[in-house]
Amino acid sequence: MSIITQIFGFFNDQLLKMTWLSELIRLLVEKVFGLSIKERLGGSIHFFIYDVIKIFILLSVLIFVISYIQSYFPPERTKKILGNIKGIKGNILGALLGTITPFCSCSSIPIFIGFTSAGLPLGITFSFLISSPLVDLASLLLLMSFFGPKIAIAYVIVGLILAVIGGTMIDKLGLEKYVESYVKEIENVDAEIIELIREERIEYSKDQVKSIITKVWLYVLIGVGIGATIHNWIPQSVIENIIGRNNPFAVLLATVVGIPMYADIFGTLPIAEALFGKGVGIGTVLSFMMAVTALSLPSIVMLSKVVKRKLLGIFVAIVSTGIIIIGYLFNAFAYIFM
Repeated sequence: MSIITQIFGFFNDQLLKMTWLSELIRLLVEKVFGLSIKERLGGSIHFFIYDVIKIFILLSVLIFVISYIQSYFPPERTKKILGNIKGIKGNILGALLGTITPFCSCSSIPIFIGFTSAGLPLGITFSFLISSPLVDLASLLLLMSFFGPKIAIAYVIVGLILAVIGGTMIDKLGLEKYVESYVKEIENVDAEIIELIREERIEYSKDQVKSIITKVWLYVLIGVGIGATIHNWIPQSVIENIIGRNNPFAVLLATVVGIPMYADIFGTLPIAEALFGKGVGIGTVLSFMMAVTALSLPSIVMLSKVVKRKLLGIFVAIVSTGIIIIGYLFNAFAYIFM
């Protein structure tokens, strides 16, 4: 058992948290820049360089691996799989398939349109839409690198539960008539599923890494910059007074603030890390992350083009209520994960 613990500890510290990288950046800041990382400026520079390099290394590796897996599940195959399963099983499968799509919520919407035009049950498509930006496999390992395995696994589990419950509720409410008519009229062409050879899958995975990094690099830099500012320049007392553990409305406030923002989990994690380091409750931090990734304003605007206001309002209400409940539950039972 001790050998397993040591192996996991090495994996967590050296491969996920990259403590070796943190030490290298510390030496760079102190020996080359002549600054102490215990001071504000030095600490900010260390936080920024370390987090940027760590996120891009992890992101590149994870996207490559996930894209390779995803190459076995093109949209046509996914539609066929989901089309044969109904009810709660379909919602569960839709949520699980969303975890192998390393997309932000905006990128998931075209696939959502394809599923809807193919005649898939509305609840299944919404389960996919909720889980895809929220709980992809990359988020699991990145969360482990920032918050540890307990919180990361719990986050993925509750995210999947939210996706399944949200999709099931929308399905039971019978809201198909609130999908814009042109979406249903889109001709659904079953493209031939082309089996790729190993070299083609590798090339596809490389292209996905380039494509996604190109889309998210700016948000990662902005997120790390905000995180460095929070971590080193904003007093802990200020953070605690606004969204600290003693504020009963902290989770609600974090959710409301997160919704208008646009970023994916990769750009949000450094901010969450800094807030957590300042004593903000883990439930409040996770609610902020979920709101940003699942209910960003641009994705809501895009979704409003394919569904009518009533369905859009119900979707936002279900997901935001679920996020708030999850936040308060995590804060209440935080001792389990620490």
